Amino acid sequence: MQPVATRPVPEPELPPSRGEISAAVIAYLRGTGPLPGEAALAGADPLGDDLQLALYLCYELHYRGFAGVPEAREWDPELLRVRAALEEPFLAALRKGATRHERAADALDELLVEPVDGEGVSHFLQDEGELWQLREYAAQRSVYHLKEADPHAWVLPRLWGRAKAGMAAVEFDEWGGGRAERVHAQLFADLMSDLELDPAYGRYLDASGAEALAVVNLMSLFGLHRALRGALVGHFASVEITSSPGSRRLAKAMRRLGAGPAAEHFYAEHVEADAVHEQVVRREVVAGLLEVEPHLDADVAFGVDATGWLEDRLADRLLEAWRSGRTSLRTAV
Repeated sequence: MQPVATRPVPEPELPPSRGEISAAVIAYLRGTGPLPGEAALAGADPLGDDLQLALYLCYELHYRGFAGVPEAREWDPELLRVRAALEEPFLAALRKGATRHERAADALDELLVEPVDGEGVSHFLQDEGELWQLREYAAQRSVYHLKEADPHAWVLPRLWGRAKAGMAAVEFDEWGGGRAERVHAQLFADLMSDLELDPAYGRYLDASGAEALAVVNLMSLFGLHRALRGALVGHFASVEITSSPGSRRLAKAMRRLGAGPAAEHFYAEHVEADAVHEQVVRREVVAGLLEVEPHLDADVAFGVDATGWLEDRLADRLLEAWRSGRTSLRTAV
């Protein structure tokens, strides 16, 4: 087990741009140029690298920030205006492409049934994956797991009663139950060290494709908007319900490939913890929310659907590359 860092965590460096929009946002954060204009924003692919990186940069100011970027940029009115212009097409694409259910119960029930012939990333890594593919998976997942549980915390002030209590209970577990060495983000950093990856926060942002960034941006989008609190609860429920079986397969993959005890422990921990969390989220968080705000039923379902849709897009990118013998990363690790 790696020791828990006690020194201040350095802010990550700004990454290279991926197009006109992200280049302009980076220049603005550095104080060297203006924000992107309306023409550039209007023509952007809502799920593409350029827009997703630009949106990630805007959101990250609410978390760790970036080295050399003034903290006041977090609430810069012009930057918030651009962020809203980036969020609009992203949210529209999600509603159009992902929506499948109108009721939360139907969306959640579907998650409880796993296909017998599963073909997802965790199945692939368990059965035939190689160590280099495990490392690529961990590198791209690090943009989420090194801030695990943090985006979900935004919803706590927007809940009350059973929903708030249940959400706080699960978040407490995600943050280690009061023990720094058991915080799940720290456990993932230990996993990365076992895989000989750099556990520094934000280290593999440039290596991660648009699909991985979209998964993280979804959480920030839902968490930072009170109007999307139902979608955030749906997202959280989806993560907790699907985590346990996938984590079991990934723990087996780590063991089979000799990834190391910390690498295996991260997923083994989630097998047990998330099996319990699943029940709390369904019976207390989701049920508690809909008991007092039944009009959010479709929003919770949308959160479930959007999460699965983006996870499937990421899985397609990874598996397409790996089955062709190619890297799934934008840059080498």
